[in-house]
Amino acid sequence: MKYFTSSEITSESIFHNRRYFIKQALCSGLLAATPRIARGHTNNVNAITPMRMASTYCNYYEFSDNKKVVHHLAKELTTSPWALRIDGEVSSPKTLDVSQLTPTVSRVYPMRCVEGWTAVIPWQGIVLSELLSLVSPKETARYVKFYSVFRPSEMPMQRRQHFPWPYVEGLRLDEAMHPLTILATGMYDKSLTKQNGAPIRLVVPWKYGYKSIKAITRIELTQSQPVGAWEQASPSEYTFYANVNPKEPHPRWSQRRELFLGEKQKRPTKLFNGFAEQVASLYSE
Repeated sequence: MKYFTSSEITSESIFHNRRYFIKQALCSGLLAATPRIARGHTNNVNAITPMRMASTYCNYYEFSDNKKVVHHLAKELTTSPWALRIDGEVSSPKTLDVSQLTPTVSRVYPMRCVEGWTAVIPWQGIVLSELLSLVSPKETARYVKFYSVFRPSEMPMQRRQHFPWPYVEGLRLDEAMHPLTILATGMYDKSLTKQNGAPIRLVVPWKYGYKSIKAITRIELTQSQPVGAWEQASPSEYTFYANVNPKEPHPRWSQRRELFLGEKQKRPTKLFNGFAEQVASLYSE
């Protein structure tokens, strides 16, 4: 496992403007602590998936179950203005204007789909723990529940009643507070595309992609464990934890190997998607 500095994964012009981004974030008061330009991760920096491929082969069930047409259908989604509500078991609930959230970290993460394919994407965004610290979680908070937008007029599949809309997902609070967990507002040093979850999405790199919910409108801290949308729809196939594990097969296929987009041969799947050193201790008990 190798780490790369932001300058190695980010265009030179953006890299030299990081100090400006940090200053803007501090001035806006949206971060509770001094922001860090964290290091990105990938097993091979040359394996970054081309943006065209990552933005035209997308799972986004609200639009279609055909990954190759999502980027066309997603054009209809209105992403501005966009408010993000953070509430629940917190002392200071807040509603934020997403357009005012300034990216403070750049991360290269492999996004491993439960279907067996992976895209390696440079994300820009905010460490989730820094945003949650703004609302002062109560001692009663144990989990974090995320809600995606519900807009059937713009999202064709939401007009069907065969799925528990809106899309929701959840994490344990310690998973949400882990420094690897981010809210992404950009990718490839550009604004996040609509088909990839604009204007703001969750990215949890050691879990299967269905946990990284897109187009978030609300974050609720809860006492009880949330049940995700896919977990509700098919509990035998989708679990709450969804940690990438080659030894735990999907009921319909093996998870031992994965295919990186743009490659022809599969690679062995790594435990926790290659982040075992950082996150295995969360599940040691």
